[in-house]
Amino acid sequence: MAGGKVFLVGAGPGDSDYLTLRGRDAIASADVLVYDALADERLLSIAPAHCQLLDVGKRGGVPSPSQTAIDAKLVDLCQANQRVVRLKSGDPFIFARSASEIQALTAAQCDFEVIPGISSVLAAPLLAGIPLTDPVLSRGFAVFSAHDPDMLDWESLARLETLVFLMGGRNLRRLCDRLIQEGRAPRTPIAIIRWAGRESQRVWTGTLDSIAAQVAGETLSPSVIVIGEVVSLRSFLRPDQARLETVVGNNRDRTYSENDHDEPVMLTPQPKPPLAGQTILVTRAAGQSSDFLDQLERAGAAAISLPALEIRPPSSWDDLDRAITQLDQFDWLILTSSNAVEFFCDRLITQGRDLRSLAGLRIAVVGQKTAKSLRSYHLQADYIPPDFVADALVEHFPDVVEGRRMLFPRVETGGREVLVRELSDRGAVVVEVAAYESGCPGSIAPMAQAALRSGRADIITFASSKTVRHFAQLVRATPDLNLESLCDRLTVASIGPQTTIACHEELGRCDLEAEQYTIEGLQAALEKWAARSA
Repeated sequence: MAGGKVFLVGAGPGDSDYLTLRGRDAIASADVLVYDALADERLLSIAPAHCQLLDVGKRGGVPSPSQTAIDAKLVDLCQANQRVVRLKSGDPFIFARSASEIQALTAAQCDFEVIPGISSVLAAPLLAGIPLTDPVLSRGFAVFSAHDPDMLDWESLARLETLVFLMGGRNLRRLCDRLIQEGRAPRTPIAIIRWAGRESQRVWTGTLDSIAAQVAGETLSPSVIVIGEVVSLRSFLRPDQARLETVVGNNRDRTYSENDHDEPVMLTPQPKPPLAGQTILVTRAAGQSSDFLDQLERAGAAAISLPALEIRPPSSWDDLDRAITQLDQFDWLILTSSNAVEFFCDRLITQGRDLRSLAGLRIAVVGQKTAKSLRSYHLQADYIPPDFVADALVEHFPDVVEGRRMLFPRVETGGREVLVRELSDRGAVVVEVAAYESGCPGSIAPMAQAALRSGRADIITFASSKTVRHFAQLVRATPDLNLESLCDRLTVASIGPQTTIACHEELGRCDLEAEQYTIEGLQAALEKWAARSA
């Protein structure tokens, strides 16, 4: 047997909350993660820092490896003594081509384990409030792939009480027409559940003869389609959503629900989330983007991480270590980012010291996020300027600046010099030490790359000037991507003035800027922009 092992893991229907504990453990100890396009991107963050990420997902119009190539890659990795997770959407044994991979692993005498996942076949109807079985309406259900409708026996399918189709978005009208042709009632209820189990989940309900017109122009992939009388039970099992389904034609301003009488009841339409329908790229560093991604998805967006920054230790700790031994010689400690807080405090502890070493220092931070990071180390900031930019720190400084000695742990290269210059001009002695470095990643994350190539991305967000410059650098180094054409079709969003300047310099434009220079302010600007554009 080869020294490595391959775990075929079911990722579940979408949101990482639906991953099994066994699957999470496998990902957390992986050396290599080989994943499909439909797996929730935040599952990747469970993998350890050293884990190699390989995107082998198949999405329409995007180049992807063949199944034979995937089989061979798994064998090669296992024989190289790697612990490999083959992460699949849903369950590994439902429309997932696991048999081919297992046969290749078995032939090569590679050890493997299959870890089940919750299939979207079961989860999507449940999360939409639709039971697949019912004592009266459905004594069973059948599941089919609608990727090639001509391969299906429509005469037999039309007689079944409940049908579930995967990969049927592009062939929706053909599915409905064939069932009607084979005798299914045109008024048979149908539901389409897109991105089941995620914040961006959306459900359309209608009938076989109406649904195609109702969803015209909508993107229906990835979706689960349920056909049968059980769809009508949604109004009883999930009334908050089902009673507010919009009638055929999205341009109408009234919503109806059938009650026990013949008369429809007028209801208030359920408001759409402010960022519904938007696909947003987030360029923050990989370890810092999850909160923002969560916020965007709660607002209805499909959020994709495109890390344009890698945060790592400085090339040398010498200057910071020396400053830590001389903390009693400083009056102020200046921290302008969460990175500076974390690297400084962690290094302080690594050097065998504790928070008592800071007893004689006053601490100034820029921004509430930095102050929050400081509080996680049980420290309170003595001064936070009213504006969330480093320039404001000097303007409102609460102490006499002249003659004060200030320790400034900061990024090693590429940081702005205005703060140091202005403090020095006012007579302060500022000692700058490298606490961390922020560099450009080696390539664009695979899922973000696919979104850019396919044109799925609508908005790109930038939270620093460096992320703008690195994004431009990454695009120029990526085959088949053109920076100018991307900028023509992407809405460019900036967190503040300096980032906006970088957007104009590198991308030639900036469409919106946060009024408050924070991640929350950036989201507010996105929601305001979306409301104006609606």
